Amino acid sequence: GLVLGVYSSEKDDGAAQFTSAGDAFDRLVSGKLRALLSLCGPPLKKGKTRIFHGLHQDYPSVVVVGLGKKNAGINEQENWNEGKENIRTAVAVGCRQIQDLEIPCVEVDPCGDAQAAAEGAVLGLHEYNELKQKKKPVVAPQLHGSAESQAWQKGVIYAEGQNLARYLMEAPANYITPIKFAEHIEKKLRTFSNVKVHIRPESWITTQEMGAFLSVAKGSAEPPIFLEIHYLGGANTNDSPLIFVGKGVTFDSGGISLKPSSGMDAMRADMGGAATVCSAIVTAAALNLPLNIIGLAPLCENMPSGKANKPGDVVRAKNGKTIQVDNTDAEGRLLLADALCYAHNFNARAIVNAATLTGAMDVALGSAATGVFTNSSWLWTHLYEASILTGDRVWRMPLFEHYTKQVTDCSLADVSNIGKYSRAGGACTAAAFLKEFVTASHWAHLDIAGVMSNKDEVPYLRKGMAGRPTRTLVEFAARLSQDSHN
Repeated sequence: GLVLGVYSSEKDDGAAQFTSAGDAFDRLVSGKLRALLSLCGPPLKKGKTRIFHGLHQDYPSVVVVGLGKKNAGINEQENWNEGKENIRTAVAVGCRQIQDLEIPCVEVDPCGDAQAAAEGAVLGLHEYNELKQKKKPVVAPQLHGSAESQAWQKGVIYAEGQNLARYLMEAPANYITPIKFAEHIEKKLRTFSNVKVHIRPESWITTQEMGAFLSVAKGSAEPPIFLEIHYLGGANTNDSPLIFVGKGVTFDSGGISLKPSSGMDAMRADMGGAATVCSAIVTAAALNLPLNIIGLAPLCENMPSGKANKPGDVVRAKNGKTIQVDNTDAEGRLLLADALCYAHNFNARAIVNAATLTGAMDVALGSAATGVFTNSSWLWTHLYEASILTGDRVWRMPLFEHYTKQVTDCSLADVSNIGKYSRAGGACTAAAFLKEFVTASHWAHLDIAGVMSNKDEVPYLRKGMAGRPTRTLVEFAARLSQDSHN
């Protein structure tokens, strides 16, 4: 099959405006494609398709898909590059139509941006169907022509990174336990000579005095794991690393503060923070980015049992601070508190943590963007600029003292794991809690609860776990590596 792009007509005459690949193919078939398109009615709108069969022996089926305006660039209102987003969407739609026709291979028009086209193809075709007997036919997308093969390959690597996070998040919790998660990532990184993976057992976590993390894990029969990844891509292995920290709750029942049963199955993806940061490091290694990255993922389950945390319990974090656990379902911040303390051992250039932390984040922003709480405008600017390119957006949220007071005004301990006004500003009080365990001057907390899954909001992702914002993390790391190069 072949997917070709066509731009919206600038004029009212409705004549199709092809990409250069579309023009070349139309000449190959003596103008038949243009003629057929004009017979099919009004010009193609953005993301809409027409399928033609039998135009050329090498391509029994050709899908023409609308790309929107030709010179669409950065949309200030939308905070993304509209041209790139249009290409991702169009290519994904076209590739899925080829898949529905059960054609095993598709060539994709680069549409002027081969990286965006590759991302659209690889993200658009991905579906988790490991455990089904009946699977959708596998389609191998490849670049049409050879002019932009390097950019295409980069797009494939970016998209495969996000698909790895989607795979981990979508898999059932009995298939992705803490140890299986760690082993899966270790296997992905085995081929890289400049990567070291440490799968730390419970005994190591105990010696590190990570009392907050252990208090969450003790409710489950699954032992906790602390996954530590060192990617040494920098010119000097002693250069200060970028540190990614990800919340890795492989299933979250809420513990004694049990969640409602409706929708609890989605809590298999409560390790989305760990999935996205680990996948970002796998991608950075595949791209051979010239910087050092350390990945830290505290992995466990949050379950109710006779050994579980009880509301009102007080636990001690790695930095000595005591935490009153007023709600056992606010457990992610307990894992992260200890992991963030540990991250300070490495003289980090910046610490970025990601977590499906609060339902309040979903209420605030929905699935439009990841909420970012940060103490560093430098860090924010890099994340924001990266997200404009990837289309996987971020939005800055406040880290006011106003919220800190709500978690430090606590009757039994130094801090409470929920704000004293209960639901008010829940994403902000969670961030304020984490800030109590950070002394680094460049730190950002990404609350990804709202972008955890996709219904139909991102047209180039199918329904299911989204693996967001993996590509933004990769793009951010790539920008940081250019910074250190310059």
